[in-house]
Amino acid sequence: MTIKAGDRIPDGSLSESTEFDSGTQCAMPPKEVKVGDAARGKKIAIFGLPGAYTPTCSAKHVPGYLSSRDKLLAKGVHEIWCVAVNDAYVMAHWGRDQKALGKIRFLGDGSAAWTKALGLAVDLTARGMGVRMQRFSMLVDDGVVRQVNVEAPGKFEVSDAETMLKQLA
Repeated sequence: MTIKAGDRIPDGSLSESTEFDSGTQCAMPPKEVKVGDAARGKKIAIFGLPGAYTPTCSAKHVPGYLSSRDKLLAKGVHEIWCVAVNDAYVMAHWGRDQKALGKIRFLGDGSAAWTKALGLAVDLTARGMGVRMQRFSMLVDDGVVRQVNVEAPGKFEVSDAETMLKQLA
């Protein structure tokens, strides 16, 4: 069953790497992020996407949330999370390449366990990508989902930062 407004966000573990080795420039080992604990007492704009470095995700989704960050924070959002079925190392490098690391949390769901708990898994095996996350956005307030915007396959119309801003008005 797909997550909906009014549901409590499923607990689970994501992974995050935010530091880089000064010599190799490789991301340092990730830390576990317990979703329930990380969401407690905060208003969070979460957007999920099929994968790091994919065209729409890199050209539109992340840049939109990055450029709208100050407006989202001004409307009471405490954090912005970008989640994908990738490992934390890939997410860290992608966040750094997008010049968004430290402004947006880049969280990996490498096993797709949290993605499946949300009911937002999509099987892209035929396209060589395995199980991935549907493109979506959601507003979570103290662990409770207030708004969910799930994209139709191949679309980018409702999970963008502008839609989230309008929903916060």
